[in-house]
Amino acid sequence: MKMTKPTGFPKDFVWGVASSALQVEGADRADGKSASIWDAVNLKPGQVEDGSSPAVSCDFYRRYKQDIRLMRELGFKHFRFSINWCRIMPRGGTTVNQRGLDFYKRLCDELHKAGITPWATLYHWDLPQELEDAGGWPVRSTVDAFEPYVTAAVKSLRGHIKNWMTINELHTFIQCGYRIGIHAPFRKEPDAVVWQAHHHVLLAHGLAVRAVREHGSKGSRVGFVHNPETPIPVDESPANVAAALAYYEHITGHYFGPMCRGAYAPAFLKQVGKDRPKIAPGDMELISTPTDFIGLNQYGGNIVRASKRRPGWEHLPYPTDFPRGGFSWLGDMPSCLYWGPRLTHELYKPAAIYITENGLHSGDEVNATGEVQDLYRCQWLHEYLTCLQRGVTEGIPTKGYFHWSLMDSFEWQHGYNKRLGLVHVDFQTLKRTPKMSAYVYAHIAAANRITHLP
Repeated sequence: MKMTKPTGFPKDFVWGVASSALQVEGADRADGKSASIWDAVNLKPGQVEDGSSPAVSCDFYRRYKQDIRLMRELGFKHFRFSINWCRIMPRGGTTVNQRGLDFYKRLCDELHKAGITPWATLYHWDLPQELEDAGGWPVRSTVDAFEPYVTAAVKSLRGHIKNWMTINELHTFIQCGYRIGIHAPFRKEPDAVVWQAHHHVLLAHGLAVRAVREHGSKGSRVGFVHNPETPIPVDESPANVAAALAYYEHITGHYFGPMCRGAYAPAFLKQVGKDRPKIAPGDMELISTPTDFIGLNQYGGNIVRASKRRPGWEHLPYPTDFPRGGFSWLGDMPSCLYWGPRLTHELYKPAAIYITENGLHSGDEVNATGEVQDLYRCQWLHEYLTCLQRGVTEGIPTKGYFHWSLMDSFEWQHGYNKRLGLVHVDFQTLKRTPKMSAYVYAHIAAANRITHLP
C-alpha cells in the first residue's frame, strides 16, 4: 500500500498546554488572597460531586518550579495560565496586593528561563466573593471593579507577558452560574438578569482589551476565548454546509457580533425581546475594541443538516452509544477542530485563531509499572489534530493549539472525579506522573506534524 507523506504545520505554529489559576494553584489563603465564589468556604454540600474544593488542588502556587521543569523536559514551549483576581485585588477592591503580583512575576520569570512563552488569561471564573455578595456579574458595579484589576495586572506584568486573553468562556460561567445553577455562584435567575450579566462580561472584555492596548508592552496581543457549540454538517454538500454556517451565526451572534461587528445580532435581540440587556452609551464601542485573535475552546460538536422547515437547519441526535469523551454533554467529534475555526473564519474574519482548549476525560490510573496508559487520549490527539491540520492546510488562520490540560486538577462541579490532564496527579501525595498521551503530544509538537501512535 502506498503511504502518504504527512503534511506538517507552519514553522511558527504554537503548541502549548493550558491550565487555570483556580483549578491548579491551591493556596487559597496564601499571601493575602481573598475568597472567590469557588473557594471552599463558599461551597455547600452537593454543589461539587465529590464534596471537594480547590483549596489545595495541585498546589501549583508552591510547586510551579517543579511543574515548569516537567514542561521543559516534555518539550512544551507555550503555557496558558490565568491570573487570579483575588490574588491581585483581594475582595474586589482597589488596593493592589503586591505579594499576589510577585507570584505571577516569579512564575513568568521561571517560564522564560525554561524557554516557555507565557499566555495569560485575565478572568477564568474567580470572581471575588465580595463582588458576588454585592450582586455579581448582573450588576454594573462588578464591571467597574474589574477595570482597576486588569489595569494593575497588565501594568505590573507588561514586561513579563505579551500574549493576553481577556475572558474565558463567558457562555459557561454565565449560563451555568446564573441560569442553570450548576456552577458558582449557583444561581437560577430570570432571562433578563442572565442577559444583563452577559452584557456586563462583554464590557469587562472591552476594558481588558483597552488595558492591554494602553498599558501592555510593545508587541502585546490580546484576544477573547469562547466555547461555541460547533455545528458539523452531516456531509459537505453546499446545503448542509450553509445550514451549519447559519446555525453557527445564530448561536454566536450575541458573542462575536458585539465584539467583531459592534452590535448584537438582530435575530438575538428579537429572540430575547423584553429581556434584552440595557446598553449604555459607549458600551458597544468599548466591546468592539479590535482584538488580535479569537480563542476557541473546542471539545466536540453536533451534527446538523439542512431543513426545509424554519429556521433552515436541524440537529441529528446522537445515538445512545455514541462516544462522549467522558462527559454526558460531549460528543466525540474530531472534525470540530476543522469546522469550528472554519465557520469562525468565514463569519467573523479574525486575523488569527487559536485552539485555546481541547481535551477529554478518561479513566486514568497509574498501573503496577508506574505508567498511565491513556490510549483513548492518545488516539483522540491523533484524530483531532488531523482535522485541525486539514483546516490549516486549506488556509484557515489557525495559529496554535493548547491542550487542556497540563495536569489533572479541580474540574468545577465534578471536583476531582474528571481527569483531563496530560500529567496524572495523585491528589493525596501530589505526585506528578506524565501519561502516555504527554509523550505522544510532545512528539507531535516537536515534529510539528501528525505522527503515528506507538
